Amino acid sequence: MAMKITDTCVSCAACEPECPNEAISQGDDTYVIDAAKCTECKGAAPKPKCVDVCPVDECIVKA
Repeated sequence: MAMKITDTCVSCAACEPECPNEAISQGDDTYVIDAAKCTECKGAAPKPKCVDVCPVDECIVKA
């Protein structure tokens, strides 16, 4: 499974440098997560790092 960034994203870029798999990038309107690269930080952190640093509640959810 992978994480997904919803349309509530404010494009703050806080999540991009936190991703250990470089799965997050700037999209047309918001940041996006490449589902093929996202591991939900399994083995790298107790929970997805992008969710921890995102300032918008429920912006990054399980896809």
